[in-house]
Amino acid sequence: MSRIRKGSRVWTGAERLAAAARVMVPNDGGYFTIEPRALFAREAPLEVELGAGRGDFIIARAAAHPERNFLAVELAGTIAQLMAIRAGRAGLENLRVARMDARPLVNLMLPDASVAAYHIYFPDPWPKERHVKHRLFAPAFAAGLRRTLRLGAPLYVATDVADYAEAIFSTLGAAGFVRVDSTAPGAELTGFAMKFRAQGRAVHAGAFYVAGCIG
Repeated sequence: MSRIRKGSRVWTGAERLAAAARVMVPNDGGYFTIEPRALFAREAPLEVELGAGRGDFIIARAAAHPERNFLAVELAGTIAQLMAIRAGRAGLENLRVARMDARPLVNLMLPDASVAAYHIYFPDPWPKERHVKHRLFAPAFAAGLRRTLRLGAPLYVATDVADYAEAIFSTLGAAGFVRVDSTAPGAELTGFAMKFRAQGRAVHAGAFYVAGCIG
C-alpha cells in the first residue's frame, strides 16, 4: 500500500501535471491509432523505444537529435508518468510518451513503414517455462516490427539474458531480419544497461535490418 501511495504522489502537483501533459499521448479509452504526423505536427523520421522505463536513453537521444521525432512507450503506469514528467520538464518538442502495451501499438496502431528505428532494451525475459508465452518477442510481434519499419531502418535490441537473446535473434531471423555488425545505441545508456554493466553482467545486443534492405 505504501508503494501505491508513493507512486500516486508522482502524478500530483500542477507543475508536474503540466509538464507531463505536454508530452503524454492521450488515451481516452477504446481503440485508437497513432499517426506520427499528427502527433508531432511535423514530418520527420520517427524513432520508437518500447519499454522505455524512466526515459534515461530516449530523453537524451531526443535532445541530441532535434531533427527526428521520438516516441517513448511504457506499460507501467507510475513509471510512464514519471518519464512523462521528466520529458516535459526537458522541454523537448520532438518527444512524446505513450502508456500502452507495445504489442497492440506495433501490431495494430502504427501505420505501415512509419518507423525509422526501433529501440528495445532489456525486455522482461519471463524466465519460468510457464510464463514464456508472455515474452514480447513472438512471431506476430516480429512481423509487426517488420511491417512498421521503413525501408532500410534498423531495429536495435539488447538483453542481459543469454538464452533470451538466442530466442529473440532466432525469432527475428525467422521474420526476415538479418543481424549486422553495428552498435545498439541504448545497450549502454539505459538505466538497466548501466546497472547491469556496473555489476559485471554481460549484455547481448544487436542491430537488425530486414533482409535485403540494409541501409
